[in-house]
Amino acid sequence: MKKDASTSGLPSSRQRSNVLPLKGEIDLHVSPSVTASLNAMIGKKPKRLVVDLSQVTYIDSAGLAALIEGMQKVEGYGGKFLLAGLQETVRSIFEISRLDQVFQIFPDADAALRS
Repeated sequence: MKKDASTSGLPSSRQRSNVLPLKGEIDLHVSPSVTASLNAMIGKKPKRLVVDLSQVTYIDSAGLAALIEGMQKVEGYGGKFLLAGLQETVRSIFEISRLDQVFQIFPDADAALRS
């Protein structure tokens, strides 16, 4: 099985199909594809959906809105929507907007999967 570059360096887990690794800047131009990826995963109704933000350097209001919408959909069917691996710059955006009190945030994807 070919290893995806976005998951290299992470311990393997059978539950990786419910982890969405994001990279770079999540802004107005990228958020529609994030929403599409989330919706594809949400359609499978995983018990836990983890968004791995460890490679994200910036997120704007459109990106935050995509995550909020995803969380609402997952919680709507009784699942858990978890964020993992926030870099300091991204974490500060969540803290300023008080979304760190809305989302469940974990140090990394594996910790979120174990929760």
